[in-house]
Formats: sequence, C-alpha cells, structure tokens
Amino acid sequence: MNRKQKNSTGARRARRTVPPIDAEGRQRVVIDAVRPIVDGGRFAIKRVEGERVVVEADIFADGHDELAALLLYRRGEHGSWVEVPMEPWVDDVWRAEFQVTGIGDYYYTIQAWVDRFKSWRQGLSKKLAAEQDVAVDLLIGAELVGLAAKRANGNDRKVLERFAATLREKSKDSSQLALADELAKLMSSYPDRSRVAIYDQELRVSVEREKARFSAWYEMFPRSCAARAGAHGSFKDCIDRLPYVASMGFDVLYLPPIHPIGHAYRKGKNNALTANPDDVGSPWAIGSAEGGHKAIHPQLGTLADFKLLIQKAAAHGLEIALDIAFQCTPDHPYAKEHPEWFRKRPDGTIQYAENPPKKYQDIYPIDFESDDWKTLWQELKSVLTFWCEQGVRIFRVDNPHTKAFPFWEWVIGEIKKDYPDALFLAEAFTRPKVMYRLAKIGFSQSYTYFAWRNTQWELTEYLKELTQTEVREFFRPNLWPNTPDILTEYLQFGGRPAFMARLVLAATLGASYGIYGPAFELCENVAREPGSEEYLNSDKYEIKQWDLERADSLKEFIGRVNRIRRENPALHGDRGLRFHHVDNPELICFSKYTEDLTNVIVVVVNLDPHHIQSGWVELPMEDLGLDPHQPFQVHDLLTDARYLWHDSKSYVELNPQAVPAHIFRLRRRVRREQDFDYFL
Repeated sequence: MNRKQKNSTGARRARRTVPPIDAEGRQRVVIDAVRPIVDGGRFAIKRVEGERVVVEADIFADGHDELAALLLYRRGEHGSWVEVPMEPWVDDVWRAEFQVTGIGDYYYTIQAWVDRFKSWRQGLSKKLAAEQDVAVDLLIGAELVGLAAKRANGNDRKVLERFAATLREKSKDSSQLALADELAKLMSSYPDRSRVAIYDQELRVSVEREKARFSAWYEMFPRSCAARAGAHGSFKDCIDRLPYVASMGFDVLYLPPIHPIGHAYRKGKNNALTANPDDVGSPWAIGSAEGGHKAIHPQLGTLADFKLLIQKAAAHGLEIALDIAFQCTPDHPYAKEHPEWFRKRPDGTIQYAENPPKKYQDIYPIDFESDDWKTLWQELKSVLTFWCEQGVRIFRVDNPHTKAFPFWEWVIGEIKKDYPDALFLAEAFTRPKVMYRLAKIGFSQSYTYFAWRNTQWELTEYLKELTQTEVREFFRPNLWPNTPDILTEYLQFGGRPAFMARLVLAATLGASYGIYGPAFELCENVAREPGSEEYLNSDKYEIKQWDLERADSLKEFIGRVNRIRRENPALHGDRGLRFHHVDNPELICFSKYTEDLTNVIVVVVNLDPHHIQSGWVELPMEDLGLDPHQPFQVHDLLTDARYLWHDSKSYVELNPQAVPAHIFRLRRRVRREQDFDYFL
C-alpha cells in the first residue's frame, strides 16, 4: 500500500522498512512494542466472536508536545477501517480496544501524530494560570483553528471559522473560549495528520466461534456401543447412546477414525503383533479394499447413517467431532495408487511408523517431502472437504506434529475459506515449541501436558504459562485427564477420588476439556503392564462391552460439574484464571471471574486421593469484588453447602472419599432498605 496516501489504509502488513528521509523525516512520533502480537506479526492472535481485543503500544516523541493516537481495525482484508481513539495509560503506554463480532479475520494497526492544537491548548492554560500575556498565543491558536476549518465540512466548518475569528480578537473572552470543551471536541474531529506516523504492519486476529474457547468433549468408540455383548457397534447404536452422553452435559462427541481398517499386519488385542481372525484391529490403521479416508467401515453403517447421527446428535446439543489421521495401512488405496507418497527404505519396502520402542507395522506415514507433494496436499485437502460437506465442522487431528507445518497452515486456511466455522484440535503431545507452532499456524485448540501435572506447583506453573503469558494469545488448551493412549499413574493408583479430582481440575482450570469414556466415568485404571500408560484390554484393539449403569459410575458427578460450567460464565474462558495461596501443598486453590465480577468462582481441590487434607486459603478480597470488612458467603455448587467466610483467610478440609473438591460461587452481602441482609 502506498504510504503517501492520506487515508487510514496507509499501513502495510507484516513488513518492516527503514523510512526514506524525504518521506518521513518530519514524522516525530514513535510507535513501538504494539501488543498483542505473535512472532512480530507473522501469525494471528486468536479470539472468539464477541470477545474484545485490547491493544497497547508504546507511543512517544521527542520534546513535550501532546500526542494523539488511533487504533484502526477492520473486518476482512477489504473492509473499511474503523477508528478508535487511544488513551495514554502509563509511562508512554497507550491503550484502546475493539470487539470482534463475527468469525473470520480482523486486522488492526495504529496511527499517531503530534497534536499541535492540544499542545497549544495545554501551553495556553499554563500561561493563563501564571497571568502571562497570551496575545500572540491566541493568534497561533486562531491559525490552527482556521486550518482545521478548511478540513471540516458543513456546519462544523462555520463553527470553527467563528472560533478562529474570536481568537484573533485577543480579548479576555477569546482566552476563555480557547479552553472551551466544544472547541477541543471539534478540533479532535479534524486533526492535522499531515505528519502522521503509521505503524508499519497490519496485525491479524483470527476469530472463531465460541466452541473454540469453551467446550466439553466426550470420546467414544462407535464399535463399542452395541447393546449386545461381542457385537460390533454401529452408528445406529451410537444414536441410542446419545441421551447418555447428553445427560452428562457434554457438547462435543468425538469419534475415533470411522474408516475401513486394514488387514495387513493388523494388531491383535493389547497391541499384539499377531492378530486372530476375529480381531478388529486399530481404527487408526486406516484403509482397506473397501476404501480409505473418505470411506466408512462397513460394520458401522452407511454415509446416510453417519449423517443421521450428526442430525440426532445436534438434537441432543452435541456436535460430532471426527478424527483425522493422515496415515495409511499397506492396504490403503493410496499405498497402491500413489506409492510415491510414502518413504521407501533401501530394500524397496515402505517405511512403517515407529516411536521406539513402539512399532506400528500396520501404519505407513505419509511422506510430505514427496516430489509429488502438490498432488498429495490437494488430495488430503479433499478429505477434509468431503467430511465438511457431510456436516462435520470439528476435527481432532491425530499427531499433527509428524506432518509438515506448511501443509497445516495451508490446508486449514483453505478449509476456512469455504467453512469458516471449522475447528481443529491438535493431538500433539510433543515439545512445547512444536505444540505452540501448530497453534500459531491455525489449530483452534491443543491437547496439553495437563495429564502429567499432578502437584500444586506443577499445575500452577503450567497453567500460568498457558493463561497469563503471551502464549494465551495463540494457544487454547484442551485439558484431558485420560485418553485411549494415556492412563496416568495418578489414575492407576488413586482410585475413584483421583478420577473425581482430575475431572474437577480439567473442567475448571480449562474452559475446554475432554474425557475418554466410558473408561473415565467407570474409573477404569488397570494398565496393560507395570510402568505402562496403556489400558489393559483397550478399546483401541478390541470391542468393549461397558456397563453404563454401574453403581460406582461418575456419570452423575460429571453431569453436575458440566452443569456448573454451563451456568457460570466465569468458567467459559481461561483469561480470568488466578491461583491463590494455600498453606498445604496437597491443596490447590484458584479462581475464575467475569470482568464485571458478577460471577466469581473459587475452586479448592485435594490433590491427595488417599488422605484428608486441610489448610488455610487466602483470597485477594478486593480483586474478587469483596469488601474486606464484610463477611461473604461461599456456596459449594458441588454439594450445595453454604459457608460464611469473614476475611481473606479461611479454613478448608477435604475428604477425598467423599468429594475431593469445592467449587465455590462467591456471594456478596447486600443490604436492602428493610434493613436485612441477603447474599447475591
């Protein structure tokens, strides 16, 4: 964009240059350290529709002149700029905000200039207070106002011309009129931007729908949904299971891969290298003679059955999330029709997947460095497009960190052009920088290390990193206490209290969380062998028969927690998360609250699943909207118990064999005219 243009579109996106002296030598204002920003503007920050974007920048100039600054934002690359005045905050930091009201991309930048009129007005005020002669100053002001009149339109021009004429009279009335608010307001509407400094980038905001920020996921294997023991479940069986899932308050039902499973090197039960004839194999071993990534396993049903499942799920408040695993079995049509898409070993065989000591002989990784990569990319995009056309808008992506970053950035961008409401969850249990890169290039949410963070210190430090640093601008955590691949030691040996505690932590620390069920609500905790995180007799390799009516099921507890989440807006986001001091390291205390403090939630969890733990928690009263001199009520939403707390320090005691957590809603004392109290 040509910087000499005198309109708001003078900013350039993601590009920095040294200004030529003849063009910018008289632009005295510095615009620096604009935030939020991700990697110098290379990537977008993230928001969901309805959220605010608070923008700050260091804005200053030489000397003591007054400055003016504008935040400019627009929706889409070709939208019209909207200007928002920025206000000085502290130490040359200026601030303004705007709201994103729809999904898609927004852009923002900053302009600033020396405000000669405001500088003149401030100097005039000081001279008048010192009873100095201001005759010449009034003439200077008249000149500034006259120039503004030329920039004005209609009646404003006439008013400014009258102001200029009055100032030239140099009378006492002129001095008083010079400081009039009406004049200041008019002058701010027609500023002199001839020497405006323009931040040299347009920064991007990627705006997604609310479910990108707030969601509760339930993972379920369709083949294990049959009512009859040993039978292979179908989509029709999944439909029968929907009321059960909905009763627990989930809003996303995530299905592992639903495609045909290969026969070559098929794994047996418990990942045995040799399969029996009746072994069903792993759903992630995709592809057979019956089709690949656009096909459905015949025993699950037809495409029409799947679309009916989507429809019925929506009627129960559930959205179907589909697993996308870009890998193939030796039986996949891709392996036969496009062998060039796979990496070959020196003996001519295709390299199967390995994660030593694990070997996945039934899976061929795709080679994203293939010479035919362009055709490969288009084909993989067509897989996502196909399922979008069937009505899927949420994709849980298997191991995206083992596929090329440029591919994901391209394909997610391409899909969002046609399906802007599509969401992508990255199943990437890998190095932090790799996880963060995936988030930056387009993934809406990501799995995290939450499952392995058990102590007060571990949980506090990790969640602070995710919610209180620059990471929160691009990375949305989705907390899972278990998955089909992850049965942590804490769950193996903590019993039912461990499952309850981890559920409360996942559901309240994170605005988005998920569980792998029915294993979770039935507290399945037997590992395949000592030291392993693999389930014994896992859903991944066989059909399971679950007793959903077991007396010890956590389904009602889970339903209560999810209802608490829905009914309390403080739990709908992560930016309000704050940790509070508690004098026992076996307890953790944290709060979440809405910006207006009308909804404040305080959570205390016993991290020890075996013993009663107690301690004193300390709350920042004023930060939570509480009067430090007045008692307040804490309402435990899990048990419906109510307690009256009198100051910032309060005693708590939690028995893990009962309920290992409190989810308190804080209620402030309110006094009515009738002179009796109630809590709000």
